[in-house]
Amino acid sequence: MKRAQVISLLALVLVAFNCGCGNQAEKQNLAGGELKGTISISGAFALYPITVKWAEEFQKLHPKVRIDVSAGGAGKGMTDALSQMVDLGMFSRGVSPEEIGKGAWFIAVAKDAVVPTINSSNPNISAVKARGLTHDEFVSLFLTQTTRTWNQLIKSAGANKINIYTRSDACGAAEMWGKYLGKNQESLNGIGVFGDPGIADAVKNDKFGIGYNNVIYAYDINSRKVYPGMEVIPLDKNKNGKIDKEEDFYYSLDEIMKAIRKGDYPSPPARDLYFVSKGKPQNKAAVEFLKWILDEGQNYVNEAGYVALSPEKLQSELSKLNP
Repeated sequence: MKRAQVISLLALVLVAFNCGCGNQAEKQNLAGGELKGTISISGAFALYPITVKWAEEFQKLHPKVRIDVSAGGAGKGMTDALSQMVDLGMFSRGVSPEEIGKGAWFIAVAKDAVVPTINSSNPNISAVKARGLTHDEFVSLFLTQTTRTWNQLIKSAGANKINIYTRSDACGAAEMWGKYLGKNQESLNGIGVFGDPGIADAVKNDKFGIGYNNVIYAYDINSRKVYPGMEVIPLDKNKNGKIDKEEDFYYSLDEIMKAIRKGDYPSPPARDLYFVSKGKPQNKAAVEFLKWILDEGQNYVNEAGYVALSPEKLQSELSKLNP
């Protein structure tokens, strides 16, 4: 073969090689069809437990994918996603027009709710569980603070002060609880505590404390009962001074989930949970992870203490990942 022909052949081989390789960063090292890469996730405490479960199961299928998950509140999740410090932010409230204007892209992955919580050793616990509290009574506790003692709330109770706990971090739980009361997180009064685990511990350690938690931090996913030291305050939706049969669904995780699914528990404080990013995700591993969550990943939702999205909603959300 002549020297000129050899050079031409080598040039063609190099061109073909370069065309076939493409941008390896974009392809996330999908050599041989094997998914590789790293996915970074931060944000809402509400989504943290199920996201950890999803990550564990997805990595079993794709052992060369690394998924780093950290909690810190929905506000952190949105901030980290918009600044592209993470691939995905966990988010537990509706995405605002302002956030969309900054480039926020979002996809719903499950549903849960915020529930009001009380110490199980409270001397008035039987009365609270039997009569529940109305929307207006929660307003008087968390917003106007016109109710400050137990005998103001329950006539037969003592004059002990009611200790109200709220979240100190920007979070979806506080925002949704505030929306249920007709305001927002900034309007809630109380002793500020960081994180869902923090506010749960504060209520467990204060006989006269009241707070609010995402369902997964109020109920144990193994026993399916409320965590020891806590009780969930029933909502007296019809304001008749007692918890009727159709309002009584707080004694187990499965019952409250059923109530959320059917709409018997109000929204807010029930809500969809989201992953957010700055624009549509470009990380191939992250895209495949989201697709898996909306398909096989839904099999873990109920077990983990969340409510699965409807088939119609799942298809709608999956369409957001189409090219």
